[in-house]
Amino acid sequence: MVTTHAKRTANHPTGVEGRVIEVPPALTVRELAALMEISPIDVIKELMNNGIMANINQQIDFDTAAIVGAEMGFEIVPETPEEEEVAEAEEVVPLRERFIAGEDPSKLEPRPPVVTVLGHVDHGKTTLLDAIRETNVVTGEAGGITQHIGAYQVEIAGRKITFLDTPGHEAFTAMRARGAQVTDLAILVVAADDGVMPQTREAIDHARAAHVPIMIALNKIDKPNANPDRVKQELADVGLVVEDWGGDVICVPISAKQRQGIEDLLENIFLVTEVAELKANPNRPAQGTVIEGKMDERRGVMVTLLVQNGTLHVGDVVVIGEKYGKVRAMFNDRGERMREAGPSTPVAILGFHSVPAAGDLFEVVESERVAREIVNKRTVERREAGQQVRRAVTLDDIFQRMQAGEVKELNLVLKADVQGSIEPIVKSLEDLGDKDLKVRILRQGTGNISESDITLAIASSAIVVGFQVGIDAAAQRLADAEGVDVRIYDVIYKLIDDIDKALQGLLEPTYQDVVIGHAEVRAVFRISNKGNIAGSYVLDGQVTRNALARIRRNGDEVYNGKVASLKRFTEDVREVAAGYECGIGLEGFNDFKEGDIIEFYKKERVS
Repeated sequence: MVTTHAKRTANHPTGVEGRVIEVPPALTVRELAALMEISPIDVIKELMNNGIMANINQQIDFDTAAIVGAEMGFEIVPETPEEEEVAEAEEVVPLRERFIAGEDPSKLEPRPPVVTVLGHVDHGKTTLLDAIRETNVVTGEAGGITQHIGAYQVEIAGRKITFLDTPGHEAFTAMRARGAQVTDLAILVVAADDGVMPQTREAIDHARAAHVPIMIALNKIDKPNANPDRVKQELADVGLVVEDWGGDVICVPISAKQRQGIEDLLENIFLVTEVAELKANPNRPAQGTVIEGKMDERRGVMVTLLVQNGTLHVGDVVVIGEKYGKVRAMFNDRGERMREAGPSTPVAILGFHSVPAAGDLFEVVESERVAREIVNKRTVERREAGQQVRRAVTLDDIFQRMQAGEVKELNLVLKADVQGSIEPIVKSLEDLGDKDLKVRILRQGTGNISESDITLAIASSAIVVGFQVGIDAAAQRLADAEGVDVRIYDVIYKLIDDIDKALQGLLEPTYQDVVIGHAEVRAVFRISNKGNIAGSYVLDGQVTRNALARIRRNGDEVYNGKVASLKRFTEDVREVAAGYECGIGLEGFNDFKEGDIIEFYKKERVS
């Protein structure tokens, strides 16, 4: 990566003058110092001389590295990209297969598939899972399942399938947001008497965003009002064309309640997953993902793990994020003690003192001493990095990140006021970009931007775009906390133009609305020569005299403008905090109603 020109000068007796170093678009101070083969302290001092305060683990961009390098006698040039064929080969490796990426192929053995069941709340997901469990209950196992560990494994004719019993697609996506991707196949349960519902569409969005194959379980076919053809049409409308309609999506008719079609469904699961040739190396220390963690009143912290590579044994030392523990006991989903668990096996373990988060990765290490060293190092790195664990994708830097090879698609979540607005927006967006960077719409729908939209964006590194819609308060808080780029437009042309400019690297500086407080109108007063004043109570945040304001009435926005006056009793004031009453006047608006919510915000430049 480093090449040196044989050139020395009196100003640089160390002989670094003319030394050419290739660096990536972003790197840490420590990495830059290592490339220049000098002390990180010297780099930090040079950064300080240029007005940049940075610690040893802080990331700096290429331009900053170039300035520092030039000051220290180096020529900094962009890193030569890898061969395109290599990059594409790496891209197609599923995230869930990351554990075997460096394994010797001769040591890999077939592993059971891992399946997640998704679907609308009333379409029979839980009943289907119960039916599959009962299919697998061996004679003599009184009571069958004796404890819930969030996952279970069934064995049919000597072949195993692991099912993740998640609470729904939100948990499925929340795990992906933490970097976990454990599912080989998503079973979408759709009721034959009900069809594709909003939650069904959301489940499809989440599965597609995860690049997970989808199989349809068409449930409740025994009902008199079942209409399979209508459901298949609705599925085709959202892009899932079943096999008997000429598509490639397997659709299995079942009745979970009557236990019909369950064996056919299981056979099709084997059929689809055998094509993928799922493999792992069982003869190595275990690695995998946390499915769930909880505090058991009798046993203490119980953690459910899905082993994805290697074999886990009782007595192993396990590291999960900034926690570690020794496996004191291990149980399967029937509450039976186990001594070891191989790839694709879900187990509940005891031995941790605190509950880890679902989606965290785990690994087995050789000793508790090594575990402590890893945990201490991770803790220090997190603190030094200011707890910034993810760099969100923003519309402003999408072109630079594409050039750096970090992204090849611009993932979007699109929400609009009405369905009629969505179609021309989608058509225009699909025409943008080129072979190197295309727009991929993960979800399109009507209504305000919700917390579910933000969760999908987090998990998929997507940008949320709204047209003539608002954003729910909970969604705004989550977007702010996670750094999700949310853009709301009133003109279709401006929306399309911004995306097009981002893809071409021409996007101009943009501003976003930052909400600073809310107040409720509790009385309306008429003031001569000034119009109506809203006697208001500040609910949260604060009200400032120079703020922008909008009024929401029964969920609709009825005003958007500026604060004209702000008073406490008879005195003009600059701001009023939460918990106090005040009088508010708005420019050009007199139609206050008791119960109106006034939202105060300011414009902040985001690029």
